[in-house]
Amino acid sequence: MRVLREAGITVLIAIAIFVPLRCTVQAYEVQYSCMLPNIEEGDWIMVVKASYLLSTPERGDVIVFDPGDNVGSRHPFIKRIIGLPGETVEMRDGRVFIDAAPIIEPYVLPEPARRNKDFGPQKLGANEYFVLGDNRNNANDSRSWGPAVRENIIGKARFIYLPLDRAGIIGHYDYP
Repeated sequence: MRVLREAGITVLIAIAIFVPLRCTVQAYEVQYSCMLPNIEEGDWIMVVKASYLLSTPERGDVIVFDPGDNVGSRHPFIKRIIGLPGETVEMRDGRVFIDAAPIIEPYVLPEPARRNKDFGPQKLGANEYFVLGDNRNNANDSRSWGPAVRENIIGKARFIYLPLDRAGIIGHYDYP
C-alpha cells in the first residue's frame, strides 16, 4: 500500500511540473534559413508561449507561429515582427517603411536586395502583424502570403539552446 501511495505522489508531482511547463514553453527546431545570420537552420530554440498572455506582440519580437493552410507548410514559421496592427507597411529599394517612415534594421543579413525589392503599401488589420525573415532574399514571409494573425502566434522565441556553441538569448530589437 505504501508503494502505491508513493508512486501516486510521484506521478502527481510529475504532472504538476509537466503540465505548466508544456502550457508555457515549447521547443522548436528551426527548419529554414530565413533568419540568418541570427538564427540558423537546425538551431533548437525555446519558445515562451505565455509571452503574450498579458502583453501584445511588439515590433522587433522574434515569434513562432502557425502560417495557416494557405502557405502549405506543416512546420511553424519563425519570423521577426515588423508591422503592427493598424500600420501601413511598404518596401522600396530593399528598405522597410512603416507609415511612410523608414526603419533601421541592423539585424538583416547585409546583402543587396534581390527578391521582392518593392512591396505595398499594405495597411494591416486589427489583429494582423507583418512579419519578415532577417535573411530577406531567402525568406518566405508576409510579402508572399500576407500578414500573420494574432490567434496563430504560438509564442516569442527567447533563446537558442542547441547546438551548444550557438546557445544564447535571441535578442529583441528596440527600434529608434
